[in-house]
Amino acid sequence: MSLYRGKTVALALGGGGARGLAHICVLEALDELGVRPVAIAGASIGAIVGAAYAAGFSGAELRAHTQALLKNRIGLARRLLHARARGRKRLLSRVAHPLLFDGERFLQAFWPEGVPERFEDLRIPLQVVATDFRRRIEAVFATGALRPAVAGSMAIPGIVRAATSDHGYFVDGGLVNPLPYDHLWGLADIVIAVDVSGNFGVETGKGPPSAFETMIVASQIMMNAISSRMIAERPPDVLIRPEVHQYLALDLFKASRIFAAGDACRDTLRQGLAQAALRLEAHRRA
Repeated sequence: MSLYRGKTVALALGGGGARGLAHICVLEALDELGVRPVAIAGASIGAIVGAAYAAGFSGAELRAHTQALLKNRIGLARRLLHARARGRKRLLSRVAHPLLFDGERFLQAFWPEGVPERFEDLRIPLQVVATDFRRRIEAVFATGALRPAVAGSMAIPGIVRAATSDHGYFVDGGLVNPLPYDHLWGLADIVIAVDVSGNFGVETGKGPPSAFETMIVASQIMMNAISSRMIAERPPDVLIRPEVHQYLALDLFKASRIFAAGDACRDTLRQGLAQAALRLEAHRRA
């Protein structure tokens, strides 16, 4: 287990759809620094990326895998078709939705081969945040079957079908906790949070939003408000905010720009870790 200046590090990866591809750049930067998190928490896209990283894939491997998938548009279309929700019975709606995906099928199509089936088989402990639909509360998974938990965490309303388990129905973790670094306090010396919810910047659209865009951006606005309040109350030790506010949840084909925004945060990460380590030392000497 690698340590940064003798300090342990835990990592929270937030929700934000395709903007979360920037998480991969942060993972690459951590790998280059020789920093291996002792714990990871993720919501939505953060859970997808976090689970693959916790399984043992490096940041560079995840970038190469993602770029290969997105480069082949015909292959990508086939994977998306495979991930479509099947059957007439809808979990939360009786109206058929042409864009409705099944979360577990999506993961089967897009995760690199080799991600284990259970939390217990991951190389790094992982917590996955979802929303319990019936109880209207946050649900945190850290043991048991991995795919249903991540499928629930990524179940964006109207796009991904709610995941089901013996405990009920689960939808997007970003609805309740889009930046779940609060679950990492006490697990490491330094807690890093990567916020891709788009908390800053102004969108400059040329016309009125479509119904679909309104649905997606409304969810983003709610995530912004929740994460902003969390950060104001108690910020993480290191906060990384890639400039990805201009991208929507399904902007997968803008991956190169999102990766560029994530790469631009490498110095911020390095400096943030150094400053957090210095604060710890100063506190211990006081």
